[in-house]
Amino acid sequence: MADKTRDVLRPTDEEAIRLARGLIRTARHGAIAVLEPGSGAPLASRVAVATDHDGAPIILISGLAAHTGGIEADPRCSLLLGEPGKGDAMAHARITLACIAEKIARDDPRHARIEWRFLSHNPKAKLYAGLGDFAFYRLEPQRASLNGGFGKAFALTRENLLTAGDRLDAIAAAERRAVEHMNEDHADAVANYAAVFGKAKGDEGWVMTGIDADGFDLAAGDRVLRIPFREPLGDAPDMHKTLVSMAIEARQARTTIGPE
Repeated sequence: MADKTRDVLRPTDEEAIRLARGLIRTARHGAIAVLEPGSGAPLASRVAVATDHDGAPIILISGLAAHTGGIEADPRCSLLLGEPGKGDAMAHARITLACIAEKIARDDPRHARIEWRFLSHNPKAKLYAGLGDFAFYRLEPQRASLNGGFGKAFALTRENLLTAGDRLDAIAAAERRAVEHMNEDHADAVANYAAVFGKAKGDEGWVMTGIDADGFDLAAGDRVLRIPFREPLGDAPDMHKTLVSMAIEARQARTTIGPE
């Protein structure tokens, strides 16, 4: 008797989408798989990762790397993201994205934005980012497989993964100045964001590393936090209003409960 294969996928809901986007936004590295030129065999390697404003992954890779040759020969690739954490690695959330890689030329209008976001998220990459054989690639997600832990499997679409909106470029143009202003003039607010919204313990030198329509990113050494906005930014002026509102809320919360 032939049994019908049980569908293990859960319906994609808002919680799954938030988890998927959080895994992508917070990742600093991942495993990329390409097709080896000539043989067509799968070839996997570790790469540093950041995201563009809409959430598409960005990688910085050397032209001498084997996986770069694979991407140049066939831009189809797969990217695995998600930290294993303590205990059983299979119990921790991870996401695999099927992507099409696009090389970002140095004269591309997007290059400056992508370079700044990548190096802000991965500051150690400044040691080699300027070398002539390194280039940025934007990985255009086509679909994804999300595993949120045992029994929590989802299939996600491109629309589930990326942030849409006609003001993303305006938000991107305001990002760098806002981040630098927060880090230089409002370090106390950044620490409060981490403690109240990110549930971080103690003040550990948190800095802001990026802002996009859906939220902002904080880092303290090897630790990273993703702080989502309650409502996505509709335009660049919303950035200042939202950060001020959250700073007031976080300061009041810490005044009430005290520092950890």
